[in-house]
Amino acid sequence: MKKSQFTFLFVFLCQLVIAQQTSEIFVAKPYLQIGRNPSPESLQLLWHTPDANADWTVEFRADSRAAWVKAPVPSSTRVAVGTVAPHWVYIASLTGLKPGSNFLYRVLKDGKEVFAAEAKTMRAADQPYRFVTFADIGAESAPQRALAKRAYLEKPDVVIVPGDIVYEHGTVAEYQTKFWPVYNADKPDTMGGPLMRSVPFIVSPGNHDTDARDLDKYPDGLAYFYYWNQPLNGPDNKEGGALTPALIASDEHRKPFMEGAGDNYPRLTNYSFDYGNAHWTVLDSNPYVDFTDQALHDWVAKDLASPAAQRATWRFIMIHHPGFNSSREHYEQQQMRLLVPEFEAGKVDIVFSGHVHNYQRTFPMKFVPDKKGTLLIGGRDNKTVRGRIVNGAWKLDKDFDGITKTKPNGIVYLITGAGGQDLYNPEQNNDPDSWQKFTDKFRSNVHSLTVADVNDKTITIRQMTSDGKEIDSFKITK
Repeated sequence: MKKSQFTFLFVFLCQLVIAQQTSEIFVAKPYLQIGRNPSPESLQLLWHTPDANADWTVEFRADSRAAWVKAPVPSSTRVAVGTVAPHWVYIASLTGLKPGSNFLYRVLKDGKEVFAAEAKTMRAADQPYRFVTFADIGAESAPQRALAKRAYLEKPDVVIVPGDIVYEHGTVAEYQTKFWPVYNADKPDTMGGPLMRSVPFIVSPGNHDTDARDLDKYPDGLAYFYYWNQPLNGPDNKEGGALTPALIASDEHRKPFMEGAGDNYPRLTNYSFDYGNAHWTVLDSNPYVDFTDQALHDWVAKDLASPAAQRATWRFIMIHHPGFNSSREHYEQQQMRLLVPEFEAGKVDIVFSGHVHNYQRTFPMKFVPDKKGTLLIGGRDNKTVRGRIVNGAWKLDKDFDGITKTKPNGIVYLITGAGGQDLYNPEQNNDPDSWQKFTDKFRSNVHSLTVADVNDKTITIRQMTSDGKEIDSFKITK
């Protein structure tokens, strides 16, 4: 039997097995993560189960001719918060993988196979790859599900989510109804696509993920800290400090949260990693952060000057709140402009964000913030910080067209927030007079996602609707 025939048969049999699974086996079916120390030769496999004892085993192999390799005994953490059913989160390490290849894995419960899939390993620095990115996704909407299917059909190697993973309060219950069934569906259809079992998702926190700090009101909130296995290499971060506000939580609710979150809390909100020939810096952009904190600025500068970042061909930033936005909605939330000097000194190429529910792209630009002239904007209660107006001077590269002139003089700021939630400001779509001068492209009348192909010193970016229509494209070369 040829390898291609074996793979097809394997996947077909996997689908038959998967179709027989019930909620008695999985709360969330197996999904891939890059782990604490990402490497092209390793991945982490996570899954959630009901609160019952079982003997779990994971095996994997490079192809049909290779022997099955047994992964180390998975670790587990019990999540028992609020009124949701207690469940276990398991993590198994898959190591010794071949970069830039496909492999097979299976999950066994009490010695019986209950799940199997084909997956992609991470790419090495000398290998081309594709990533899909979209934000503001977990809305339990038809556009969300259609874009999940489109993301699967684009065959990415990795998926990047710049925040607002689930709506409205970032709870366990919302993950279980609005997220896992869509992005880890058993097949590509109107319900979503089988993405997460095949490629890792990498996320940053949005306001709907980590802004609700009241565990007494939302005991199963802040689920962001339970379910993601990503690096913990960010700046020192303590609750009640400059980066993380204090929780509102009685002992009854604080204790189970801390037990479920473990060392993810609060470090998981800022970190960096390498994928292929790119270095990514991920930042918590929520207004509760003190963006004048010097330690934060120092960490960003140090990260972008690190040997890993210096070796990388590309340097990307992932945040939720955009610094440069032409929508009337959220216009005042400009706090990320304060970090632009570090971005520019670190030679960042593109900043990916969400929060604003549409698609926007700036001209390549340079910006000098007027730190003394910033103005804090309060929330409805006049006690919380909603945003910050940051004035300053920008310089635009309007010679760059992304087609014939592909070497930008400045950073491109891209908003990909049309991932499933209600669209913002469709009335501005055909009204360029309402856009800020730094905005080059603005599409607010259709849901969309971003597809990026990285090949050595060239990145090609396309903005796609769920039916595969291209609404923008550009190329950057070095």
